[in-house]
Amino acid sequence: MKSDIHPKYAPIVFNDLASGTKFLTRSTATSDKTIEWEDGNTYPVIDVEISSESHPFYTGKQRIMDSAGRVERFNARFKNFGKKA
Repeated sequence: MKSDIHPKYAPIVFNDLASGTKFLTRSTATSDKTIEWEDGNTYPVIDVEISSESHPFYTGKQRIMDSAGRVERFNARFKNFGKKA
């Protein structure tokens, strides 16, 4: 590998604003904002609006569309549309 061309890969804390969950991981992302972690060390922190802790797909709280009911309502509403009286 060439030296001095790769970004620094360091520990960082991501703070999920939706659920309040914080998790420590490693990333090339940086931030001027810092937080003291449970181990007593200070790490940069990045606030994210949504993560796997709060996203409906991962939490199982997905809203399922009632497409069958919508189609039935549409057909009932327009069943006589275009017919000659």
